[in-house]
Amino acid sequence: MDDRDLAIVAALQRDGRATFAEIGRAVGLAASSVHQRVRRLEEQGAIRGYRAEVDPQALGLFVTALVSVTPLDPRQPDDLSDRVREFDEVEDCHSVAGDENYVLKVRARTTADLEDLLRRIREKAEVQTRTTVVLSTPFEHRPTIP
Repeated sequence: MDDRDLAIVAALQRDGRATFAEIGRAVGLAASSVHQRVRRLEEQGAIRGYRAEVDPQALGLFVTALVSVTPLDPRQPDDLSDRVREFDEVEDCHSVAGDENYVLKVRARTTADLEDLLRRIREKAEVQTRTTVVLSTPFEHRPTIP
């Protein structure tokens, strides 16, 4: 990946709906060249997809929490991501080093819904959890490339 590719990726991270012509003006390439490079970046897996950034509160999801997860039995298979994939409230699943095995970012409508989700995760995944409720989020989804 060269500097122009990095500039294209940065432009798409700022505005995933930018046209190839707009990106081309920003990075000094013709729209057709940007199109070719974007297609190549997609094929290589550097660009994995495009998505809308949605306000969770507008969807009625007022509670965000980070849930640290540790298996009850350290010999159990390391398949937590498969065990929690069915829970729509789980937005992110990170395998981590440290005291816990995973950290989940979850969103729920209410604290009662969060409590119910935690119960379901514990039962389904046979884990113990430690939960941190997010009070505010000054920023998230920062571009990988500035």
